[in-house]
Amino acid sequence: MNGIAVAGLSQNNQSESDIQKLLKGEILLETKPYSAWGGAVTARMYLPLERSQVWQQVTDYSRWVQYFPALSRSEVLHRGDGQSKGAKRLYQVASKAFLMFTAQVEIYLKVFESIHQKTGHQIQFSLERGSFTDFSANLNLQDFKTGTLLTYSVQATPTVLVPSLLIQEAMRLDLPSNLQKMRQVLCGYFR
Repeated sequence: MNGIAVAGLSQNNQSESDIQKLLKGEILLETKPYSAWGGAVTARMYLPLERSQVWQQVTDYSRWVQYFPALSRSEVLHRGDGQSKGAKRLYQVASKAFLMFTAQVEIYLKVFESIHQKTGHQIQFSLERGSFTDFSANLNLQDFKTGTLLTYSVQATPTVLVPSLLIQEAMRLDLPSNLQKMRQVLCGYFR
């Protein structure tokens, strides 16, 4: 199945089989319905890097264009202050060929980062405005074996009416290749 395994397990409850798949470089993926016109997916991957190394790179949001080929722009507009409780504002632009047309989307996100030495680091993305009816994502980093387990969950409903099954299928196909690209860039950076 091209290096992708389907798994419906929480990140704290990995089976031995899934642990071996992760350590071999497979992306564990779970898709689920989300609204009549949206989709939701959770993907997990193992990185043979320390959590602090991964954190340093994934919080450099301008680098996300290297991880996600559909992104043409990823820019921090506001770094956060005491009033916004550390929230950053992020602007991203992407284009995606879908069926017979190409859609360009732009999105403004609030980004909340939290660092917990024992339980892991987390980034929460929430929609401020943009080409989606709703959008949210969470990226979690946890110590795992001799490296880091990255879990990325996203749920979204685009403003363009496309049936949920097609959105889920696009997510199922795109996210694993994006995460494989992310691993390639991250691991290459620390060689």
